[in-house]
Amino acid sequence: MKIIQLSIFLENTAGRLREVTGILSRAGINIRALSLAETADFGILRVIVSDAKQALEALRAAHFTVRETPILAVEVPDQPGGLHGLLEALAEAGMNIEYVYGFVEKRSDNAIIVIRVEEPDRAIAVLQAKGFIILGNREIGTL
Repeated sequence: MKIIQLSIFLENTAGRLREVTGILSRAGINIRALSLAETADFGILRVIVSDAKQALEALRAAHFTVRETPILAVEVPDQPGGLHGLLEALAEAGMNIEYVYGFVEKRSDNAIIVIRVEEPDRAIAVLQAKGFIILGNREIGTL
């Protein structure tokens, strides 16, 4: 299953990230995972949230530039080599990874790896064939 990640363009100015978290907080949106990549002038905040549709509406209403991106959230063992196994499965299939970040969940001994690949449907099939669990929006929202 693919899940929706929101990519938010932020000017690199004091308080801009706080504005985003305030908007999400007031809308009752929980941030499940995030990654921030920045340059001298701007940043891209990538977030996985409890309700992507509501978050998108709230952020756009506040005039933020936001893009929806389908990504995969894959459970891996939270131990040495957990991520490596995932990367090996994709490499064996000749799949390119655009970016990756991760977080640890509270409900089990697994970590969640967020991954953006060129062919998400093919990646799902490859990873499921290797026994990986792919999380959907419902599972992410309840973590």
